[in-house]
Amino acid sequence: MARATLRFGARSIFEATELRIEGDDRIGLVGPNGSGKTSLLRVIAGEQELDGGALHVTRGIRIGYLPQDIAVEGGSRLLDFVLGSVPGRTALAEEIEGAEAAMNAAMQAYEAAPGGDEAEITAIGLQLAALHERQGHFDTFYTKHEAAKILHGLGFAATDHERDLGEFSGGWKMRAVLAALLFQRPELLLLDEPTNHLDVPSVAWLSDFLRRSDRAFVLISHDREFLDGQIDRIVSFEPEGVRHYKGNYSKYVAQREEEAIILENRAKNLERERAKAEAFITRFRAQANKAKAVQSRVKALERMEAPETYVQRRIMTFSFAPTKRTSATVLKVDALEKSYGAHQVFSGVDLTVNRGDRIGIIGVNGAGKTTLLRIIGGELAATNGTVQFGSHVESAYYAQHHCDVLEKADTLFESVARVDPSAGQTRVRTLLGAFLFSGDEVDKQVGVLSGGERARVALARLLSKPGNMLLMDEPTNHLDLASSDSLAESLTSFDGTTLFVSHNLAFVRRLATRIWSVEDGRVEDYPGTLDEYLERARRMRAADEAASGASKAGNAGRKRQAEGSRAVANKSGSRRTAKVEPAEPPAETEPASTREHGRAKRKLEAARRREIRERVGPLDKEVKSLESRIESLEEAQRARSVELSDPATYDDAERRRVLLDEYQRDADELERLTSRWEIKSAQLEAMSET
Repeated sequence: MARATLRFGARSIFEATELRIEGDDRIGLVGPNGSGKTSLLRVIAGEQELDGGALHVTRGIRIGYLPQDIAVEGGSRLLDFVLGSVPGRTALAEEIEGAEAAMNAAMQAYEAAPGGDEAEITAIGLQLAALHERQGHFDTFYTKHEAAKILHGLGFAATDHERDLGEFSGGWKMRAVLAALLFQRPELLLLDEPTNHLDVPSVAWLSDFLRRSDRAFVLISHDREFLDGQIDRIVSFEPEGVRHYKGNYSKYVAQREEEAIILENRAKNLERERAKAEAFITRFRAQANKAKAVQSRVKALERMEAPETYVQRRIMTFSFAPTKRTSATVLKVDALEKSYGAHQVFSGVDLTVNRGDRIGIIGVNGAGKTTLLRIIGGELAATNGTVQFGSHVESAYYAQHHCDVLEKADTLFESVARVDPSAGQTRVRTLLGAFLFSGDEVDKQVGVLSGGERARVALARLLSKPGNMLLMDEPTNHLDLASSDSLAESLTSFDGTTLFVSHNLAFVRRLATRIWSVEDGRVEDYPGTLDEYLERARRMRAADEAASGASKAGNAGRKRQAEGSRAVANKSGSRRTAKVEPAEPPAETEPASTREHGRAKRKLEAARRREIRERVGPLDKEVKSLESRIESLEEAQRARSVELSDPATYDDAERRRVLLDEYQRDADELERLTSRWEIKSAQLEAMSET
């Protein structure tokens, strides 16, 4: 893109901007909402004309574009939609169908008039062969298996593959379009907020997919951690224009801070030089012998450049007034259940919210996070159970769809003022200013705003009358990175109670003091931060796996040992029986040498039995000792598992640490003892058979 210029009316989006994208570039596009990020993507995608300059795309380069707002009609199955998205595939299938019909017609004509011209049949045959070769290329590089893998990674079930696209919600349609773009493998991928409708597992899968990709992409995202993990170059919309930086977002922030220091120091140096020159001119202006030096200083002063100053970007900021104090228990949920026909979202949910809690609700899409929040917010009725608020609780609810149902004909001022008619003009303007709408901007109509700007208006409406309990569903969707960080910072100053759903890990990490994890029809309440919850979940999985492995090994070993012991008992028992039976008296006619031989043989067998008992006895004792120690450790591990599954345990950090350390120590010991027990049991069984 060479010296590109784009304007909307009198407003300049970018001027004489240069941008070159190489084959392996991984670019993050950052800047405040409304600065032009989406417009730049639309220009590159060919959906927006430039007002000046030129866009050059190398011949043969395919560009895939995922916009924030999509419109996908039904009429095709999900898997077919993805498979058919590859450019040329549908047209090729139609060409093959037409060629096969032409071949059938030609063959019929030939059979009707034998000896006719075969040239037409040969030509059609060659055409069909070429078409089938092209189809083979598609079947090799764009397989159903690969499409299914991508759909699975983005959260679709195998049963979804045959569903009509029109049956899916807007968020799932966006996933379908994203799946199609990833399946096409274009040389350049343009992604505008691809994580907006993804849950945490899908974000992790997409992150891994992009990291492994060898194609170029340009990415807009409000999720700092996701952006940081993908890109190696930043294109930033700054107050001074479009700027370029090497590295990820965190490095860009550091470089901008360094720029501020450098420009500030340069400005100070220039100001000192200017002051010195002006002082010299003032002091020696009247002295003839200094006229030449004074004139030189005057010219130097005229040539001196104006100091370049760092322009601080406006950032959304908001501070909360003190709220009305509520009872200690703000909310109590008892035996809550929600079902849609035969589908049960969750049941038996019991939760308590205390004054001042900041609860992050996490889980995969479809688990019921938004459903739970909507029931609490009064937007949806529960199937069973109760939701009871404490004394003096006044809640305000922000939903994902709220920014989409704003009255488009309203001005920004009218939209916010309608929420609280008692608020004066000054307060409404001040509130809009906090969300970066100032001056004549407050008279703009909602309908002309970008997605991020509409989200800021919806937040301004919410916070114009927040009450003392905020319910927020994906509040950072459509916000830029700086606004997401600022919102999290502002909410930490709120002295009320906050419940929020978010897939933005950086936002949850910054704000949440408790976690509700919605999974498998239940809600786990964890009293701690996101990092503590994730670490606890990781260690619990490891502990469960270790306990499961030890238990399986122990059961198998004990079974083998029991079988060996029974074998020993049977053999020993048979020998003891032979020993107590009265020996048959030797026949009087038996020769003396034979009798002597018999006595010697019996002595030898008795000695061998004594030797076996001497060897088997200590080994049998050791096996029993090992079994006793293993059973004791397993009992202790079961007790620790019960204690670790109790949320109250995690209120005591020291007790939690001791339990986890003891669990891991004994898991290792169980593994060692079980291995030794199996070896000794095998030795015992082998000795008993000799």
